[in-house]
Amino acid sequence: MAAADRFGEQASPPVEDALLVHAVLGGGLPAEAEYHLREASLSYHLDDVAEAHLHEAQALAPEHAAVLIGRYRFYFYKGRLAEALEIAKLCLRKAAREINIASDWRHVRASDAEFGSWVALWPRFYCFTLKGYAYLQMRLGELEEGRRAVAKLLELDPTDKIGARVLLGILDRAGQDADD
Repeated sequence: MAAADRFGEQASPPVEDALLVHAVLGGGLPAEAEYHLREASLSYHLDDVAEAHLHEAQALAPEHAAVLIGRYRFYFYKGRLAEALEIAKLCLRKAAREINIASDWRHVRASDAEFGSWVALWPRFYCFTLKGYAYLQMRLGELEEGRRAVAKLLELDPTDKIGARVLLGILDRAGQDADD
């Protein structure tokens, strides 16, 4: 697991609920791709071996959410944040296609889907992914891009079920530290 960073938080993977990942987003995953994801998990401590398994899973099911999430988590927890960000972008595009909304998150509106609903799985996945995207931008020093993504997340989820206000608070504190 990643240690707490300078922002005082750990990022949420695109989806925090394992049941969601396996029961819904994992549906339709070819058995061989599932095998490679499992082997990647078991060989997590061997970077090259785990990554080879992730690449095999990707070759077998390149757009499958379970494969994308596996890759995201691997890169995130290995501290390879730029690579995790690229996967977060792929996850956003995947969720946008599934929901049938704009591919660019900047153009998505709250009325486009049930973003505040826990039972609307793809919109929920989208929101968790956007939170991860915002967090990674912050970690990579792109604070304004992170702030824009957090603002969009709060627009999509005004009741803040996803917890975007935590990131906003971190950004605000980081801005105060810079002013001192």
